[in-house]
Amino acid sequence: MSKQSKHQDERAAPETEKASKLPGKVYARELERLHVELVKLQQWVVHHKLKVCIVFEGRDAAGKGGTIKALTERVSPRVFRVVALPAPTEREKTQMYVQRYLPHLPAGGEVVIFDRSWYNRAGVERVMGFCSEDVSKRFLETLPGMEKSMIESGIILIKYWLEVGEAEQERRLKARISDGRKTWKLSPMDLKSYAHWYDYSRARDDMFAATDTPWAPWFVVRSDDKKRGRLNTISHLLRHIPYEELPQSKVELPDRQKPHGYVDPDYPFKFIAEQTYPVE
Repeated sequence: MSKQSKHQDERAAPETEKASKLPGKVYARELERLHVELVKLQQWVVHHKLKVCIVFEGRDAAGKGGTIKALTERVSPRVFRVVALPAPTEREKTQMYVQRYLPHLPAGGEVVIFDRSWYNRAGVERVMGFCSEDVSKRFLETLPGMEKSMIESGIILIKYWLEVGEAEQERRLKARISDGRKTWKLSPMDLKSYAHWYDYSRARDDMFAATDTPWAPWFVVRSDDKKRGRLNTISHLLRHIPYEELPQSKVELPDRQKPHGYVDPDYPFKFIAEQTYPVE
């Protein structure tokens, strides 16, 4: 099967019956297995100086941050580099729109992950009125050519859209309000965006129509079940980038040196207090 036809089959896959929530033990076991494979992929990328660019897009609270964390928590941040750009500066607002993203594209031996990307112009900027409909439309018309140029330069470009349902998004945003661990995730933009569900739907549909190309297709992840969505995304990534396990030399710890007269000092180290915790 050709790569193009494989992508078409994945895009056309029918929606399956809603699965039950994935048990935590199953998730932990599968994530550990996938982390081992990601390390192998990392070594392959470095060895062959591959250039990998992964784009994560989706509505607010779709699970992009958690998916990226699961993807990167066991690999080197010097190889897997996460890019989450803040709002543009006054100077950047005067630049060509994609200009501030270009310096972050991968060099050989790097995997760059965009937590939101140049597609901001097609989504939040359009919906929230930071750019006009015409500007967004013209920008979308240029993207297929830009992404084709990226791929022709040797970049492996993979684009994920995390699809969260209306009820689940509401549940997650309410949790950010009530859970002290999550309040930092709730921004004024989240609250404004919440009221524009169907505006975002229209923006997503237009974005797919313009940029879901044979050379840079969109892969859609059902993310109502966060754990299932993370595992599915990582599994897909590992299938999408051909890699092999590189041969490893046997590693043994060397003998420690002898103390040769060294004695621990009688120094008042400032150890932090050790807390007591209830034992179940």
